[in-house]
Amino acid sequence: MTHPKKKITKAVFPVAGMGTRFLPATKASPKEMMPIVDKPLIQYAVEEAVAAGITDMIFVTGRSKRSIEDHFDKAYELESELERKGKTELLEFVRNLLPKDINCIYLRQPEPLGLGHAVLCAYPVVGDEPFAVLLADDLLDGEPPVMKQMVDTYNYYKTSVIGVQDVPRSDTKSYGIVDAKPLTESVEQVSRIVEKPSPEEAPSTLAVVGRYILTPRIFHHLMRIGKGSGGEIQLTDGIAALLAEEQVLAYRYQGKRYDCGSKIGYLEATIAFALRHPDVGTEFAALLQRMK
Repeated sequence: MTHPKKKITKAVFPVAGMGTRFLPATKASPKEMMPIVDKPLIQYAVEEAVAAGITDMIFVTGRSKRSIEDHFDKAYELESELERKGKTELLEFVRNLLPKDINCIYLRQPEPLGLGHAVLCAYPVVGDEPFAVLLADDLLDGEPPVMKQMVDTYNYYKTSVIGVQDVPRSDTKSYGIVDAKPLTESVEQVSRIVEKPSPEEAPSTLAVVGRYILTPRIFHHLMRIGKGSGGEIQLTDGIAALLAEEQVLAYRYQGKRYDCGSKIGYLEATIAFALRHPDVGTEFAALLQRMK
C-alpha cells in the first residue's frame, strides 16, 4: 500500500555508472562530476531535489566515486586558503553548496548490475517511504524545477510518477517507452512500459527520462524480478511489475532536457548554460559570434 500522508523527503542518485562514453575524462572521475560551466552535473540534480523539498540525498556510488563525497563534504584546506586570501565571496559559495538541513548519505553498489539494482541498494535507507530517483546525466532545465513539478503531482495523486517526453520514433530503441492514456494535459495513466523497443514495436513515442517518484512497493518487485536485459536488474522491469498492482502515472514535465550522457547533449547544455551565466554570458555570446 502507498502511504498517503508521507511526504517525499528522500532522493536516490544512482552514480555508480562507468561513463564510458566520456573516456578518458571519466577514467578516474565520475561522469556526474563533469562540469556544466562551473558546477558539476550532480550538483544541478541535487539542487533540483532541494527545490522540491527533499532533505535526504542518497548517493549509490561505485569505484572511483569518492570525488562526489568530497564535493559535498566540508573542505577545510580550501576554506582556510580562501579565508587567508580574503576571497569571501568564493568562501561563502563553497561553504553553502547545500542548505544546512540537507543530509548526504553514501551507499556502495558492490557491482554494476543496472539501474534497478542501484535503486534496490537504497532500500535500507529509504525503507517504507515513497522516494525520488534522479539521474544526473539528464540535466533538466525547468521552471519550477522538474522534480518540484513531479512532487506536486505525487502529492495530488499519491502514486508513482515517472517523467516522460516525446521523442522521434526512430529513437525509441534508446529509451523505456510507455503506453499511456491522458488524464490531464500533462498527466497520463500508464498501462505498459517497454525497455528500448524498436521503432516498429514501440507502443508510443513517450519516453521515460531520468526522473521518477516511486512508492516503496517497487523494492518488492526489484527483489523478485531478477536480471533482465544485459544481465542487469532493470528499473523498467520493476515498474512494469508494479503496474500490475498500482497505478503509475507518466508526467510530461515543463522544461528542456539535455542528455549529458552524450557528448553532443553535454556540449549543448554547456553552451545554453554559459550563455545565461551571470559572470561570462555576455562575453561568451560575443565569443560564439567571433567563432562563426
